[in-house]
Amino acid sequence: MSKRKVTVAYGDGIGPEIMQATLDVLFAAGAQIETEVIEIGEKVYKKGISSGMPQEAWDSLRSTKVFLKAPITTPQGGGVKSLNVTTRKTLGLYANVRPCRSFFPYVETNHPLTDMVIIRENEEDLYAGIEHRQTDEVVQTLKLISRPGSEKIIRFAFEYAKAYGRKKVTCMTKDNIMKLADGTFHKIFDEVSKEYPEIETNHMIIDIGSAIIADSPHKLDVIVTENLYGDIISDIAAQVTGSVGLGGSANIGSEVAMFEAIHGSAPDIAGLDIANPSGLINAAVMMLVHIGQIDVAEKIQNAWLKTIEDGIHTSDIYGKDSDRKVWCSEFAKEVIVRLDKQPSKLRAVKFEAGVKDIKLKERKKAKKELVGIDVFIDWDEDGRKPNSIGDHLSKSNGDGIKLKMITNRGVKVYPEGMPETFCTDHWRCRFVPETQGATLTPLQIMDLQKRILDLGFDIIKTENLYTFDGELGYSLGQGE
Repeated sequence: MSKRKVTVAYGDGIGPEIMQATLDVLFAAGAQIETEVIEIGEKVYKKGISSGMPQEAWDSLRSTKVFLKAPITTPQGGGVKSLNVTTRKTLGLYANVRPCRSFFPYVETNHPLTDMVIIRENEEDLYAGIEHRQTDEVVQTLKLISRPGSEKIIRFAFEYAKAYGRKKVTCMTKDNIMKLADGTFHKIFDEVSKEYPEIETNHMIIDIGSAIIADSPHKLDVIVTENLYGDIISDIAAQVTGSVGLGGSANIGSEVAMFEAIHGSAPDIAGLDIANPSGLINAAVMMLVHIGQIDVAEKIQNAWLKTIEDGIHTSDIYGKDSDRKVWCSEFAKEVIVRLDKQPSKLRAVKFEAGVKDIKLKERKKAKKELVGIDVFIDWDEDGRKPNSIGDHLSKSNGDGIKLKMITNRGVKVYPEGMPETFCTDHWRCRFVPETQGATLTPLQIMDLQKRILDLGFDIIKTENLYTFDGELGYSLGQGE
């Protein structure tokens, strides 16, 4: 077998220690890889590169298409972007895969039957990072959910379940509140699930789903969800199975894949040789499966399981069922000693080839019609009385357009709002055609905005209101 080039980053904090331990295990097991080392993270940020990734690092990733990454330290504030988020989005790493399995009784947990996989959408949602301060009191973050992005991750989840013999896929959203964004994700899940009749499916609201992960994780198998929810529940799941320090994750794209531990860089214990390299070792195992070196992946994973089973533990998981506490580098040596052994009590692994490239289903584009506009205004006058702004703003009516309502933080306050509703300086003013069922033109919208400006209002944002094949493409105001 020819050697596969792999881009490697030693990272920050404990990164160099756990990466060296991981590579020692990989090479001892016979992994046919050739490492191409890049520098990323804290040192790069300090050079003034706000992405934390120099151009030569990007060139390496686009060449090797496989990235084994130790944790890095991201400076706080100062306009610095998360390198992880930047890498995932730039390289199209749309699927984050996090297996969460119990290793009871060798790793303490209250949930010994847990064996689930969380598959998280990795590119969009609130992690698009599009934020604006719009008034003195109000900021916004845009939550972006696309049909292609949702379909791709949902199909990946079903293909993963099919490839690994999983029996059930659970979708988690908050579509009882975000009926359009999360509703889109749920709707596509229902559509795609019909193509996999052999796999059981269900949907949970994310809050109760999170509670079940914390209380009864053995009831779950494969979970597919959006970016923010997946980030949160992945750590909950890792913790309830015993330790965040054991978890590895894969970030899969159509061209490139990145593999990393789920924990941070832990600079407070850097250089002490006490970190647990298990998370990165488990991530490296996922990498080997991805590049087709399945036999080596199984050898390492089973040796790791045997090491855990024998009670050879680092300090973070050392407990009543441990036999010996070891250093980071020593743990790697113990795994290497067991490379030709199988666990006798923990279930040994048998890997499959994994998920192939995902193809989206062709669909007819919906007919889009402009049926209104939401005009957002910064207004802090007359004691913030909705009737005052509404009566004045109504003077902009005309040319076939009228003011229908005003909301404040989503709640209708004009006309006929409740006096108890607290109002801030951020107002959404909805204008619709005077004739029910009529559509508007861009020129009408532009003329309306000019009339509003002429009245002295400060327009901070507008959102056109559309229907798609007659279906509303916008939410109603609370109380509308």
